[in-house]
Amino acid sequence: MRGPDIKFIGRARRLRVNQTNAETVLWNKIRNRQLDGHKFVRQLPIGGYICDFVCRERCLIIEVDGGQHSGSTRDAVRDRRLSEEGYRVLRIWNNDVLGNIEGVLAIIQQELTAGD
Repeated sequence: MRGPDIKFIGRARRLRVNQTNAETVLWNKIRNRQLDGHKFVRQLPIGGYICDFVCRERCLIIEVDGGQHSGSTRDAVRDRRLSEEGYRVLRIWNNDVLGNIEGVLAIIQQELTAGD
């Protein structure tokens, strides 16, 4: 059995320390089970990728993206591979988090209850 990938763990730790402003705003709203009692973790390595926010119990990954991700084929491949791992991927733009956090939280709540 393979152990944890030390390279990914170190990188994930660095990303937790160096969050973007949008990631910080969203994290402050979803941490400590603030969103309908769902637990989220941040910068979690899954399937060779480091995911911004993950609700393990609902198999939901939230990626907070800037403009450089617009139309990215790499993101499409990543999303497909994460789907193969059993996760749903929700991509949210930085400017939506910074300008409409309540709307973003409503979308996340919808995704969390989609499996019910």
